[in-house]
Amino acid sequence: MKKPNQDATQTITEYAAAEIGRGDEGGALFDVLSSLKSNMSRRNFLQGLGALALTGCGAGSGSDSDTGAASAARSQQAVANAQAIVNGPSGSSSFVHPGLLHTQADLNRMAQKVAAKASPWIDTWNLMLTSPYASTSWKPSPQAVIYNAMPGYADNCGYLYNDVAAAYANALRWKIAGDTTAANTAVAIMNAWASTLTQIAVSNGNYGGFLRAGLQGYEFANAAELMRDYPGWAPADFAAFQNMMLNVFYPLNGGVASGTGAALAVYASWDLLATAMVLAVGVLCDNQTIFNQAISYFQQGVGNGAIENLVVHLHPGYLGQTQEAGRDQGHDTLSIAMLGSICEMAWNQGTDLYGYDNNRALAASEYVAKGNLIQSGTTYYSVPFAPYYCPTNSAYDTVFSTAAQGSTRPEWALIYNHYVNRKGIAAPYCQKFATSHSPEGGLGTGGNSDQLGYGTLTFQRDPIAQGTPPSGLTAPTIAGQIVLSWWGTAYATSYNVYRSTTSGGPYTLAASGISDLLTYTDANLPAGAYYYVVTAITPSGETTQSSEAMGVSGTLLYTNLTFDQGSGTTASDATGNGNNGTLLGGATWAAGKHNTAVQLNGSGAYVTLPAGFISGINDFTIAAWVYWNGSSNWQRIFDFGNNSTRYMFLTPRSDSGKVRFAITDSGGGNAEQRIDGTAALPMSQWVHVAVTLSGATGTLYVNGAVVGTNTSMSLSPFQLRGTTNNWLGRSQFNDPYFSGLIDDFRVYNGAMSASDIATLASS
Repeated sequence: MKKPNQDATQTITEYAAAEIGRGDEGGALFDVLSSLKSNMSRRNFLQGLGALALTGCGAGSGSDSDTGAASAARSQQAVANAQAIVNGPSGSSSFVHPGLLHTQADLNRMAQKVAAKASPWIDTWNLMLTSPYASTSWKPSPQAVIYNAMPGYADNCGYLYNDVAAAYANALRWKIAGDTTAANTAVAIMNAWASTLTQIAVSNGNYGGFLRAGLQGYEFANAAELMRDYPGWAPADFAAFQNMMLNVFYPLNGGVASGTGAALAVYASWDLLATAMVLAVGVLCDNQTIFNQAISYFQQGVGNGAIENLVVHLHPGYLGQTQEAGRDQGHDTLSIAMLGSICEMAWNQGTDLYGYDNNRALAASEYVAKGNLIQSGTTYYSVPFAPYYCPTNSAYDTVFSTAAQGSTRPEWALIYNHYVNRKGIAAPYCQKFATSHSPEGGLGTGGNSDQLGYGTLTFQRDPIAQGTPPSGLTAPTIAGQIVLSWWGTAYATSYNVYRSTTSGGPYTLAASGISDLLTYTDANLPAGAYYYVVTAITPSGETTQSSEAMGVSGTLLYTNLTFDQGSGTTASDATGNGNNGTLLGGATWAAGKHNTAVQLNGSGAYVTLPAGFISGINDFTIAAWVYWNGSSNWQRIFDFGNNSTRYMFLTPRSDSGKVRFAITDSGGGNAEQRIDGTAALPMSQWVHVAVTLSGATGTLYVNGAVVGTNTSMSLSPFQLRGTTNNWLGRSQFNDPYFSGLIDDFRVYNGAMSASDIATLASS
């Protein structure tokens, strides 16, 4: 049998995930990647994933077509690349140390609480001491090559995760209690592995090694980060450990370092564990480039571990439906555990991923916590679920999976203590989970090898004195109603909503006594703009107001590019909202339907609008006058998105031969929610085209008449979030540019009625 190679230049962009149904000691199931055909259509490149065979321990292996020489060359190059990064000019001494999951201030707090025998710190400490992994007599079992679910090879990954758990527990014993025997044990474990491990095996069709590199990579880095200032760890030995992390673990980053990631071909937990490992290696090795790779991927990556893709739907009350919610709760909770670790490690280096995009990480955490908590008896809380096209299965998830529901992992103390006791933000379901599962254990004491555990020792904080005022208020229009959501206040018992017809007030009370969920629907209002603030009622009184959010009843013109400038490269937004267009790629001016229009030549000319300009809108109307010269399919009137997996577009003619509006947040043609017309857009004449969305109903109009309807729409600009590529005449794909003219381009907040569209088309 051919020996598996550590092909570090292959990223999981090339593969699709398939569950192998194999558990580790902690009961977690892992994904193994199977080959994804490189010649798939870009629109349907994920549709074949469901046909991939599942592989399991002892099952058949995917074929490995690499030659030994090619494999070795790629592996050597990857190692050289990793070493160049740490040796290059990107190295930085600006990192906080220790500064991964725990800072020195954290360790001081732990030591003080344990010395004072305060609960739950002392309870967790004593629990850890009962674990065999905390024994100061632990002997390491280093391996030269790690195999995980590799056909033809005995699994030996347990040696790795057992030794990592022992290194971490002994490192805590030294840091908290000053136990030098434990310190020497931790150092001995890490020295043994640094001098022995050369490879974590992967091969085509068998990728358990990627998982081990991610999970045990971030954990091992954390143990080493705690020990880096121990006088008994020789500098040369610490450097050898850093080199192991760079040369063996870091190259198996699943594409996080390159930014390509797994696209949407693998589940979120896979991406997240790779991100955690990359971030941890960056800090451990004082390398700003590697650290930045993880941060950038988390914020802007294309895979399911990037935060915008991890939360696939933001429900009212900020319950963030997660990417694996329809799969099973074992993996869903794993995603949250990895999410918390990533956010905490970044926080300790001064980067706030917890608060990124209006606390999107909290939205995910609250959703998963609620869905896995017992409400009463044996009945779990219910959570909302929007249909989600899962590219890994090439099928829609339609319900919250109850498989492994109630899964517990040592993750909730971290998330709860950050948001509630560090920031003063309410996190009611994370809090319920954290308080009902205390003390948190680790491997061998109620945890598993996926997390280091003992969070009620390491992350527990004293209760915050008072909460912060409500924050993050939004007020999108959904199905014609203004739906408010906000983040709550620690210790709040209820909330008040205030409304005004003038920005800045004065406000009048619109609703009171709101407790759970933190959402309010304001309906049956006269058409117009409304301005809202929220306060919390706490034991010490009413808080100050939240920041203001605007909502719209009816419709409100939000962006209007009249294209009447006739010269220059700026198409001014006539609404005064600043959503100006910029003419690029040879776009010019010409006579239009009304005065002048923008002329696009079909060979590189387009108009770009500001990033995120449409992200706050749910119900919408987009309308324009279009003169299409015809020619090829898939030209774009508009295309707003981030890439070829997250977008909304209008094309005058799709491959069906008809005008089409489509929107997706998970990529591929099968994932699109579409409205098809009855024919292609008429050519060589001025045509008025419009698309509206009201709640779940999307409607497509040509010359004021309805040509298509879809009553099962769950996506909207609000769900796509901060789109960065907002174009007229250009596609997110490598499609032909638009050939023709566009005039009077309009975006409304709210859905216009059919009669309003007809009036607009007749103007």
